[in-house]
Order: sequence, then structure tokens, then C-alpha cells
Amino acid sequence: MPTSPSSPVVLVLASGRGERFKASGGAVHKLRAPLGDTTVLEHTLAAVRASGLPWHLEDAGHPGMGDSIAAAVRATADAPGWLVLPGDLPLVSPATLRTIAAALADCAVAVPVHHGERGHPVGFAAQCLQGLLALTGEQGAASVVREQAQQGRVRRVEVDDVGAVTDVDTVQDLERAAQWLAARR
Repeated sequence: MPTSPSSPVVLVLASGRGERFKASGGAVHKLRAPLGDTTVLEHTLAAVRASGLPWHLEDAGHPGMGDSIAAAVRATADAPGWLVLPGDLPLVSPATLRTIAAALADCAVAVPVHHGERGHPVGFAAQCLQGLLALTGEQGAASVVREQAQQGRVRRVEVDDVGAVTDVDTVQDLERAAQWLAARR
């Protein structure tokens, strides 16, 4: 999706292998697992679309989360920032995405926190470009967050959104997400 000159791009990461989900008894890849009337990934994408922010789906099958983030940033390098959102957070609220995007106006990294637990999406301002492009392996962007924290440029943003901390890594997680989704409706 084309980027807006003023909004960060939501990077939806859908390249993982989903090994823990399969090991827990999952019959399909976790992002294709049914959740309500659609799939885990489609719920995540629906929230992203509803946020009104530009977005990019990274689903090329990279070896690790760091590689996926770097590829997605490379594909959207002209953006004023990025919100890194794993595709397995089907309950994330569009409002949380907008809140983290807005928080980047006065920090380099914005981290959503729900009742003391760090969540996603983690927002990165344009000044993080080189660090994000250099990522490889399984660790994601933790090194970029640490680097910016050492310089006092990380902002913790309290969000009232259990979806920011509810990922689907196992069949049990999927069942819990289905219960929360049913309770929302």
C-alpha cells in the first residue's frame, strides 16, 4: 500500500514459520487458523485497515523476525516511521495503532504497554531507519529499542487494549482469542 507523507507505515509481519502453533496441535499455519468467521491474519489486517494508516504486508518467508522487519522497512524506506505488528495479534485495536503512530511525534520509539506488559505494535520514527535495515535473525528490533532507550528516546504508551498483548502462538492462545473475540461482540 502506498505510504502517506505524514503517517508511519504499519508493517504486518507474516513471514514466520509458526512452529510453536504446529507443535501445540495446530493443523494449519497459525495465521491461516480460523478465528470466528475468518482467519487470524485477516483479523489483524482488518484492524490495520480500520486504523486508516498506510500498511505493508511482509509475507515472503524470511528466516527470522529481524530479516522480516528489515525487508519491510526496505520496501517502505521513504516512510516517516514504522509500526511493527506481528500478524498473529488478531485482537489489536485500530485505536492502539493510531495511538502509537501519534506517539512517534515526540520520540524515536513508542512501545505500547497494557497493565505493565509490553506489547505491539512497536513504533519507530525515521531516525531508526539504519538500525532497522541492519536487522537479521530471530531477535526482531530489540537492539534498536535498546539503543534508543540508552539515549532516552523511548516512550512507553499505556493502552487499554488486551489485543496489544494477545498473540496466537499455540492452539490454546487461539482458543483464548476466540473467547475474547466472542465477548467483544
